[in-house]
Amino acid sequence: MKKNGKKDSQKNRSLPKAYIEGAGIVAEKPITDTLEENYMPYAMSVIVSRALPEIDGFKPSHRKLLYTMYKMGLLNGARTKSANIVGQTMRLNPHGDMAIYETMVRLTRGNETLLHPYVDSKGNFGKAYSRDMSFAASRYTEAKLDKLCSEIFADIDKDTVDFVPNYDNSMTEPSLLPAKFPSILVNNNIGIAVSMSSNICSFNLTEVCETAISLMRDPEHDIISTLKAPDFPGGGFILYDEDELRKIYDTGRGSFKVRAKYNYDPDSNVIEVTEIPPTTTVEAIIDRIVDLVKSGKIKEVSDLRDETDLSGLKLALDLKRRVDPDQLMQKLFRLTPLQDSFACNFNVLIGGSPRVMGVRELLGEWTEFRICCIKRRIAFDLSKKREKLHLLLGLQKILLDIDKAIKIIRETSEEAEVVPNLMIGFGIDEVQAEYVAEIKLRHINKEYILKRLEEINELKGDIADMEDTLESPRRIKNIIISDLRDIIEKYGQPRKTLLSYDSGDDAVVIDEEPDFAVNVFVTREGYFKKITPLSLRMGGDQKLKENDEIVLEQETTNKSDMLFFTSSAVVYKAKLSSFDQTKASSMGDYIPAKLEFDGGESIIFTAVTTDYSETLMLFFRNGKCAKIPLSSYETKTNRKKLANAFNDGSPLVAAFVINGSTDFLLQSEAGKVMIFSSDLLMSKASRDTQGVQVMRLTKSALAIAKICTEGSIENQEEYIVKNIPSAGKPADFNAGQMKFE
Repeated sequence: MKKNGKKDSQKNRSLPKAYIEGAGIVAEKPITDTLEENYMPYAMSVIVSRALPEIDGFKPSHRKLLYTMYKMGLLNGARTKSANIVGQTMRLNPHGDMAIYETMVRLTRGNETLLHPYVDSKGNFGKAYSRDMSFAASRYTEAKLDKLCSEIFADIDKDTVDFVPNYDNSMTEPSLLPAKFPSILVNNNIGIAVSMSSNICSFNLTEVCETAISLMRDPEHDIISTLKAPDFPGGGFILYDEDELRKIYDTGRGSFKVRAKYNYDPDSNVIEVTEIPPTTTVEAIIDRIVDLVKSGKIKEVSDLRDETDLSGLKLALDLKRRVDPDQLMQKLFRLTPLQDSFACNFNVLIGGSPRVMGVRELLGEWTEFRICCIKRRIAFDLSKKREKLHLLLGLQKILLDIDKAIKIIRETSEEAEVVPNLMIGFGIDEVQAEYVAEIKLRHINKEYILKRLEEINELKGDIADMEDTLESPRRIKNIIISDLRDIIEKYGQPRKTLLSYDSGDDAVVIDEEPDFAVNVFVTREGYFKKITPLSLRMGGDQKLKENDEIVLEQETTNKSDMLFFTSSAVVYKAKLSSFDQTKASSMGDYIPAKLEFDGGESIIFTAVTTDYSETLMLFFRNGKCAKIPLSSYETKTNRKKLANAFNDGSPLVAAFVINGSTDFLLQSEAGKVMIFSSDLLMSKASRDTQGVQVMRLTKSALAIAKICTEGSIENQEEYIVKNIPSAGKPADFNAGQMKFE
């Protein structure tokens, strides 16, 4: 027994003190379940509670900050230190103080991010147009709410919006702000959530309010007639494109171009840029121009200075002599962020769900929200007036016999019995009796009571009017329209961003590089050289890699385009001006590395063109030939890589770029030869066309394709064909061993 007991005790001692059933066992679980349980709540929190604005125009972080300032009395009071505001906001916003302060910075007048700032600031709050101009610490700066916020918080204490508990349930905060104007469109708003984002541009306050009014009166109103275009605090010019703006207004998506504003001083030969697009900064523009100057693409600028000061933004460009400032700016608009695109994505939370909406739908949602706010305000005021009327009606009954009321109060032995006795004596309810009992002794006189009773008719009229308003959508909309008219008068301002009807497509194209004669060389291994005729005459032998040879040698100009066709049926395009000049004694540029070919790609053919007026002839091993206009490879944008450059259904035997009618000699592996004119083929614009059968082959394949000129071979006429396809004629020579022009 002792022995067994000893074994049991040893067994028990071997178990850990905190034994957990099933610990250490790995259970299989689908990753979709893990994502749904762990990631989806985070994603929804970011979308709903952080990144996207709601119909009042604010994200939660903005709303918490502004409401805290409102409760601090900063709407009408003096400015206070920003650190105080940040500290108080942490009661609603559980994030760090720097995150709250950065949010406030973007709302201030000093930062110039918003068209109509919500925070009146004092001190250094940085600038939206500067990347390096940082804001001062919160202990140095001061702020209060701007006057415009009186329209944001109007009637918030009259149950116009819902209030919800804060994160620790110690107080409540508004779920929305009862904005009297469509602030969602008046100030820009950018947010990046999980799998979605929002980018709402700002519009002129007057234009937005006028558009909202017009849509309430006529749902089919043409929005673009009142809402001309977006408006930005940084000014500049919008390149007006009515079709694109209509698309943005209808769908909430699209983009438009914003161009910088500049002045030219002919006396000092200086261009001064004073307004830039909202999507860039002064430093980004300077960095880009410096890069262009260093690379030699901009040679007209002798000096560049950032002269931004307290008076505002200024970027000065000193020009060289005889430089046309307008042509230079057109060039800079193309190459730098002085002209940039603003991509719109009007993604807004409506009822807790993200929706991308156009301006018409967005203003419609705001109108419904505002109607709800006004109805709740009227219902709140109506309730207060009904309560007051109820009390005065009780007071009216006291007027019938004031002495009786005094006698009841005086003869009641216990205080708790005063109200019940008044209720019995005058037939009034408890609320009315409490009101009468609380009247001061000095007020129990006919004069005081008669003055109170005069309000009864006025209250009845107000109540009837409010009840009628609640039942009349037209009257409620008239209230909204009246509010909007008042806001236009108080806060309306002229447009800061002007409209330019120069689309930019008609701008003068400026040569980025001078034009001069060059010789280009391409080797079989993929090396490229650009050599001037003078350097070629003075240079020695061409330096090549061992066992390499030149496959293309051509005279052209520095403005030509190079098209490198690869073994993967891809063409890589490059400006000849982008290559450095070399000498015959150098190896040159290795094209696969310079143009970033994909792994395993090699050059099989190179074309040189200045205007894409030539024709490309492609000969395939199956005896087919594709005749493609070289213009099929021309693109309006600077695309460097074109897929499906040619049909890869059959191996490519040879390729040529021709001008006009050209004769070709084809030889099959069976030794048959034919000569035909390119005029027998029709051009096809499709780059990946499989071509037309030119040489009829039986158990053979096309081996050689050459350009054939008069006298290239003996008895040339015997091999010329007038119709295709043709099988050709047997020949006693190998075209591959013969020289052709």
